[in-house]
Amino acid sequence: MFKNPSKLLFFFTLMTGSLMTISANSWLGAWAGLEINLLSFIPLMMDTKNLMSTEATLKYFLTQALASALLLFATIIIMTKLNFIIQLNNHSHYVSLIILSSLLLKSGSAPFHFWFPSVMEGLSWWNNFILMTWQKMAPLMLVSYCLNFNFIIIVIICCSTIGALGGLNQTSLRKLMAFSSINHLGWMLASMLYSDSLWLMYYLTYTFLTFNIIFILNSYKIFHINQAFSQQHQLPIIKFMLMISLLSLGGLPPFLGFFPKWMVIQSLTNYSLMFLLLIMVSLTLVTLFFYLRICYSGFMLNYPEMAWNNKMHFNNKTFKISIYLTFISMGGLFILSLITIFI
Repeated sequence: MFKNPSKLLFFFTLMTGSLMTISANSWLGAWAGLEINLLSFIPLMMDTKNLMSTEATLKYFLTQALASALLLFATIIIMTKLNFIIQLNNHSHYVSLIILSSLLLKSGSAPFHFWFPSVMEGLSWWNNFILMTWQKMAPLMLVSYCLNFNFIIIVIICCSTIGALGGLNQTSLRKLMAFSSINHLGWMLASMLYSDSLWLMYYLTYTFLTFNIIFILNSYKIFHINQAFSQQHQLPIIKFMLMISLLSLGGLPPFLGFFPKWMVIQSLTNYSLMFLLLIMVSLTLVTLFFYLRICYSGFMLNYPEMAWNNKMHFNNKTFKISIYLTFISMGGLFILSLITIFI
């Protein structure tokens, strides 16, 4: 990705734009940081080897431009303090709804998610990783500044529903990861209702688990479900690492991915949001179902393999990194439990 020096420059300005947004003390400064972030990510998305990248880049640019225009419109209303806002204070929450909608559109949250899976389908794995993790950080940080409880509850239910049902009939792993990201975004927004530290912990755990999966998928050039368990050059242990990472991302209890969901469940229980919790947990079981379906096919179906598959060198650097990441994903919950007991 960084063989071209200009891409390295754009990557640094991408990070700078997000950091400007997070540290801004006004909505106009936050908007400027988001614009720098957007204009830095556009060149990174372009790929001469991928014919779909141009279409994905155009979709991403138009959607983000619309969200930026909405945010700028709301910012101008706030900064100019128009008379009707001063006179009708009980209607000023409409401005916060416009800001929230624009930020949720930027982060790919349901019901503003329509651009997200198609853009994911047209990008490389590492660009997908940036889109699913770093590009969500600044908008979500701004969302946490202006939460509207009733509106966020509706968005959480939409994210959980669309993220679960949208991934059921997908064969493309990129679209599957996109709908999984929408579902996780609902959990992140739910964790915001409790505290900032909780959603940051969820975000960091999600980032690590996503990096683990994308590192494996990119290393072995896997883009569709049938490739995930019928690759001729793979050892069964590589298949095992991918399946364990997917189950961890789905939140299966023995693995690391269950830890942040456990914390959110406990927090929502303390707030007596039982109905919301029931919806979220039920729909997360649906996402776990389509991960289990992939794993079941991968482990149970017998595909023809060449006799020399077992001669693969285990000293491969990529293979070692995958093993370490999968080990943390498998044993992370146990390690964190021990830490909390002894502290």
